[in-house]
Amino acid sequence: MKVVVKVTLRKSILDPQGKAIENALVHLGFSGVSDVRQGKLIEMDVPDGTSTDKIAEMCQKLLANPITEDFEIVA
Repeated sequence: MKVVVKVTLRKSILDPQGKAIENALVHLGFSGVSDVRQGKLIEMDVPDGTSTDKIAEMCQKLLANPITEDFEIVA
């Protein structure tokens, strides 16, 4: 079964890469772009029937830093 996990910095954490992307887009002429946040998308195959709780445990132990990042199990 395919699982997709989206990991992003918490809103309270400064995102310098997101700010750099935002500034670059504005300089390229894309006006109106604001509050850009970047993250990572993790796709993985897990055995059929793997529970959401087990996937969340993977995120908490390895895939996301619980102090600075939030995660969302997308699919």
